[in-house]
Amino acid sequence: MFSFFSKSKPEAETPAAEENTSWGERLKRGLSKTRDVLNTPVSELFTGGKIDAALYDELETILLTADMGIAATQALLDTLRQRVKRDALTDAAQLKGALKQALVELLTPLEKPLDTSTHKPFVIMMAGVNGAGKTTTIGKLAQHYQSQGKSVLLAAGDTFRAAAREQLLAWGERNNVTVISQESGDSAAVIFDAVNAAKARGIDIVLADTAGRLPTQLHLMEEIKKVKRVISKADPDAPHEVLLVLDANTGQNAVMQVKAFDDALGLTGLVVTKLDGTAKGGVIAAIAKTRPVPVRFIGVGETLHDLRPFVAEEFVSALFV
Repeated sequence: MFSFFSKSKPEAETPAAEENTSWGERLKRGLSKTRDVLNTPVSELFTGGKIDAALYDELETILLTADMGIAATQALLDTLRQRVKRDALTDAAQLKGALKQALVELLTPLEKPLDTSTHKPFVIMMAGVNGAGKTTTIGKLAQHYQSQGKSVLLAAGDTFRAAAREQLLAWGERNNVTVISQESGDSAAVIFDAVNAAKARGIDIVLADTAGRLPTQLHLMEEIKKVKRVISKADPDAPHEVLLVLDANTGQNAVMQVKAFDDALGLTGLVVTKLDGTAKGGVIAAIAKTRPVPVRFIGVGETLHDLRPFVAEEFVSALFV
């Protein structure tokens, strides 16, 4: 399912294929669908004319279509109205820069890079619904930390889905990363063993997979709470990071996932994946307004180098032509 783990893919589809493409260019390419929503009508909206109620109504429709949500859209429009009044703006063309700046200010609080140097091993617990890209993200994060010279251990805690375990094992074999797994059994027990193994071997980073679950399935949410409690038995301070992986294609449903998983686990960070496949990239703005959990990484493609730390200004710049 995930090409990152596919043995049929050539090994060349890693850094060499993208070495001449900057991150800014890949980000712009990855956000093209959301950018089209914002810019196709905006190119006409911001070419001139007066700033009036009709313009604000059209801009509201555009922001909602990009899935920024009602609260964030209203906040952005309020900010724009204030700046129009404060700076005596009269031409619609002047609004584009004001909108970009308002978006940067809204998203900047989410820009908090993950510091893994505070504990050893640093235990990262991964959560998310099925299909969000959780297992693939674990592989990409493992490569990200290996490239920084850190040792990594993977815990195949998704014991409900055999494919998830096989994907981690295949990645570990190809890249010399230890994977702690069991063919069956309790997710919490697998991760408990992994944390203890990491402590014994002096590993820097533990990436712990968990079974995908819907936040409406209360009994499954109770199980993932148990996983977190068991991890703390292996290390009283762990998990040091609880990352929720979100599929940007789900739009406003992603906001509901953040709320549910945050209430259950106390999220410390988010990874927003598959931004290249959706016109709903504005959902990050919705998250910023309704439940501002830091966005640690964003994903805009399938290669290793398409997962990078979130930088608000880079993100907003890529949304506009």
